[in-house]
This record gives sequence, structure tokens and C-alpha cells, in this order.
Amino acid sequence: MREYPLVGGPVEVRGALDLERTPAGVMPRRLPAWTTEQYQDPSVYGGTVMPSGVRLVFRTDARVLEFEVLTSTGQLDGDPRPRPTGMLDLTVDGALAERRQAPLGHVVRMAGPGAAQRLIPGEPGTARFDGLPAGMKTVELWLPQQTPTELVALRADGEVLAPLPDGRPRWVHYGSSISHCLEADGPTGTWPVVAASLGGAEVTNLSQPGNAMLDPYVARTIRDLPADLISLKTGINIVGRTTFRLRTFGPAVHGFLDTIRDGHPDTPLLVISPVSCPALEDRPGPTAVGPDGRFTALGDPADVAGGALSLQVVRDELARIVAVRQAHDPHLHHLDGRDLLGPAEVDDLPDGLHPSPAAYRRMGERFAAHAFADGGPFRTRPHPRPAG
Repeated sequence: MREYPLVGGPVEVRGALDLERTPAGVMPRRLPAWTTEQYQDPSVYGGTVMPSGVRLVFRTDARVLEFEVLTSTGQLDGDPRPRPTGMLDLTVDGALAERRQAPLGHVVRMAGPGAAQRLIPGEPGTARFDGLPAGMKTVELWLPQQTPTELVALRADGEVLAPLPDGRPRWVHYGSSISHCLEADGPTGTWPVVAASLGGAEVTNLSQPGNAMLDPYVARTIRDLPADLISLKTGINIVGRTTFRLRTFGPAVHGFLDTIRDGHPDTPLLVISPVSCPALEDRPGPTAVGPDGRFTALGDPADVAGGALSLQVVRDELARIVAVRQAHDPHLHHLDGRDLLGPAEVDDLPDGLHPSPAAYRRMGERFAAHAFADGGPFRTRPHPRPAG
């Protein structure tokens, strides 16, 4: 087995905008390094190092591959074991070939959510994929979407080469935990990856679990990225954490869109409103998790008349904003999130907020059928993956 460099060699790390050096290797981050000085909430950093949509891409004739990684997962003091580390998905020429449990590495212990953390150091572990088909092929290793993963080493029993140029359109997506998809069955089961595979696009997922707040540094990041397609799914975190009221929400959406348009004036841009969430449909946040593990809203529905936001208010405002801007922006589009997961499917929200793995896949299929179809807002046909 020969070891190949993960940085500065033939391997491309896609879906990450920064590679943070660590004692073990490199940690992919889904926002640029310069953004770290513009937020104080540690949960933002924690979300950016959860590598939803991040993958290693290369060509190889190897029959056996070994990936050495160092994961970090959490454990509450009352739980008998750490949270699952998630899956490593290996695709060959675009098709899922093998799936392996990511090795257990660091464990972060705490008494409860928000409590002081204690690090139980771990060691890198190796995931081995063998029995790969003979001949030169394009391989992608998708990292577990819910688990920070440091890249340590790649070993192969054959040659590893840089991937061929990828002619697929570059799609940049921004959303909340419902687009990050921590609960999906694996990294290729998140709805943006499912949709990208069906639509023939190369996706970069900038979703921020719990923190999709229309932050200006995210808008500037999207503005400066190469992108052929852009989508924004916004609202659930803003309502759930009472980030805005109606007076400030509209200008924040306009400002976010204006910044993106500074770099992408004609790129197809799809604004997606929230999927169904019974607790917040007509009631403002904040939210809390009840003893049954389900999300509930603590706000007073009467406050909506005074400018508090519910999901229905957000949906109406997003539709209004897009309609106003379409008069001078014909490449701007709108999608009601309930077309991806509607009120008849709330049984597919185990905690009242986040979809089940099957529902995530269904969302990806529906998004692809809407956005990538002939006449859809992205109007693109599937691009075949380069051979070998």
C-alpha cells in the first residue's frame, strides 16, 4: 500500500472552503477561514466543521483503499456510549459502492446540552474499502455529515491521480439543519446530495445547523464562490430563535440577495421557504425540546399581529419579496418549502422538526424534479460524469 498526500497532491477536497491544520492532519471547514472573526457563537464553528457534502475526489486503479481519519463525537454523562460517528460513503463513477462506519476518535463529554465540555482524547482510525472494481475509475469518499472529521492519510494499492475536469454545473446551497441533514442515513442520503445526483450538479452545501440567520459573511461567501446555480432555504432558524421581527426580516432578505447578486447578477437563484413544522406554523418562537423529545414553540400567537414571525408569515414574506424583485431579476425564483415536505407528512418529523432519513431522500427527489427538470428554475440536463 502506498500513501498519498491529502493536501497538495492528486486528491481534491470538494465541498470545503478551508482546510484547518490540526496536530493529526487537516480539518475541512465549510466556510472560509476569514469568517471566524465575524461570529462569537461556538455552535457556528461546530456546524462548519461538520462536513455535510464534503468529499475527497480522485481517480484510481486501486482495488483497495484505506482512509485514516480522526473523528470527534459527543456523549452525555448519562448515556452509555458516545453518539454514533456516522458513515463514510464511497462512490465509484457516481454510484454508491460501499459504506463504512467512521472510526471512533475524540469524545467530548458533558453533563447536558450547553454544559461545560471535557475532551476524552482519541486516536485516528482506519476505514478500509476493498474489492473495488478493476481499472481506472473516479472515486469519491463522502465524510459523515454529522461528525467533525480530520483527514490523516490515504493509502492505496494502486495509482492515485487527479480527477478529470468536471463539466457539471456548480450548485451552491444555503440552509439550516434541515439542509445539513444530520439525521440522514449517510452523507449521500442528505437531500442536497440526492438532488445533485439526480440533477447532474456538483453541490457545495453551506447549510448552518441552528444558525441559518442570513449572516452577511455567508452572503459574501456565496457572492465570491464560482456558482452556476444558487439556492437559499431560510426561515426555520429565524423563527425558532426569534432572530428578526417582520420589520427587520424583509430588509435582511433583500440585503442577503443584494450581496449575492453583486457577484452573480444573472445566476439562477432559488429562494425556498420552510418545510412544514407544526409547532411553528402559526406561533412564534423561541423553541424548546419537551420531555417527549419533540420541539415545541414558546411564543404567544397573539404576538404575530405585532410583528413576531411564524412560519406562515415568513412564507408569505419570502413569496412577496421574490415577486417584487422578479420585475428586475428574471433569474430569481421561489419554491414553497411545503412542496418538499408538506403538512400531510409531519409524521416523518420524529422530533417535530427534522425529517427522517426516508423523508430527506424524498425531499431530494422532489427538489430535483422541480428545479432541474425542463422548464425548472435551474433548467439543466444531467451531465454525465467523466469516465475513468
